[in-house]
Amino acid sequence: MRKLLLLLLIPLLAGCAANVNLEAAPLANDPACAEVSVRYPSSIGDLAQRYTNAQATSAWGEPAAIIARCGLEPVEVSELSCVTAGGVDWLVDDSQAPSYRFISFARNPAVEVIVDSEMASGVGALEALAGAVSKIPASKVCTEVTN
Repeated sequence: MRKLLLLLLIPLLAGCAANVNLEAAPLANDPACAEVSVRYPSSIGDLAQRYTNAQATSAWGEPAAIIARCGLEPVEVSELSCVTAGGVDWLVDDSQAPSYRFISFARNPAVEVIVDSEMASGVGALEALAGAVSKIPASKVCTEVTN
C-alpha cells in the first residue's frame, strides 16, 4: 500500500514546478497567437520549455533564460537595428544588455522574445522560434530604408 501511494504521488510532485509568472501581451487573444503558441519548441538548445501563467507566452530554462510573448502591436518603423534569423526579421533592443529584447518586424500581432545572453544564445533562440513566428505573415521586410 505504501509503495502504491508513493507511485501515485510522484507524478503530482513532479508537476509542482513553479510556473513562470508573465504578463500576457495586449493582443494575446488574437487567433494568430494561438497558431504561434502551439508551435513553440519543447526545448531550445538544452533549455526545456516551462509552463507560464499567461496566454500566448512561453519560457525556457530554469531560471527562465528565454521568454516569448505573442500579441504585441505590430512594428513597421523603428530606430532599432534589425537582424534576420531563421527567415524572420527581428528588431533588436539591447538597452538592458546582457538581456536582449527582440520584436518580430512587420507581423501582426508581433512576437517579443527576451533572451538572457549569459544563459542562452540570442541567435539560437530566434532560429528555434522562427518556425512558430513565421506562421504570422510579414507585411514587409526589414531593411535600413524601412527602419
